Amino acid sequence: MKTISSSKVIYSFTYDMEPVETVSPGEVFKVETNDCFYQQIEREDQIITEIDYDRINPATGPIYVEGAEPGDILKIKILDIAVAGKGVSGTVPNEGALGDQVTRPTIRIINIEDGYAVLEGIKVPIEPMIGVIGVAPKEEDGKLPTEMPWKHGGNMDTKDIKKGSTLYLPVYQKGALLALGDCHAAMGDGEICFTGLEIPAVVTLEVDLIKGKTIEWPLVETDEYTAVIASGNTLDEALYLAASEAVKHLKNGLNLTWEDAYILAGLAVDMKISQVVDPKKTVRAAIPKQIIATERIIESL
Repeated sequence: MKTISSSKVIYSFTYDMEPVETVSPGEVFKVETNDCFYQQIEREDQIITEIDYDRINPATGPIYVEGAEPGDILKIKILDIAVAGKGVSGTVPNEGALGDQVTRPTIRIINIEDGYAVLEGIKVPIEPMIGVIGVAPKEEDGKLPTEMPWKHGGNMDTKDIKKGSTLYLPVYQKGALLALGDCHAAMGDGEICFTGLEIPAVVTLEVDLIKGKTIEWPLVETDEYTAVIASGNTLDEALYLAASEAVKHLKNGLNLTWEDAYILAGLAVDMKISQVVDPKKTVRAAIPKQIIATERIIESL
């Protein structure tokens, strides 16, 4: 099984990235990822604002997927996320949802014990997830830093991107050029405190291609629902984009009028906040599988 080393990283998604490895559809492989600080934080007495911010949010890759062409969908099954034994979290003035209330930088090194993150004796069950995962963007989108979420994926910080889920990304460039990083052992929806539990990980993936179909925004499939992941300059904009795409999927997948699809969305679709701390905010619209299966959404594209 191929393993892509965490030493091979990018800090921006661009249309002309050079791949570091090649995989085939149906292939299972491992990706070593760094934490979002590139393991620069080792002690709680460090000053978080004095680390090298040019090394923030490294993403391992890019990985060339054989046969991927613009206009396809890259299907990524997340088979496992094995995290390290401890991670980092903290606060920074003017960062996060309550950044204006932060009076001093704080670092916490948080151990993982028997499947729990332990902070001041309080146990939080871990649920590892991938913060940054994306492909090469459209050429006209330019250079997209790994801290940025957009239609190519990127820093979506969506807790549903976890073991057992399947992520669907639009392919804009030959080979797709997949890269990922910024894993969290635990993170609440919204990532309100600037960080989750930032941690190195080894991610096991299986990729496949859906030929000749495309999506406007990434989709993530869980056991219970299919969620549209959309990002905008404000939460309102992100919510509008995610909801609009979800209604479109209901309309096309169930052969409804737009009005009936909109009413159905009001009855059944949950709007969830993924993150509020990145350059663009991210929201997902979760469509229950009991209403429409993921396969039907894909077929109707």
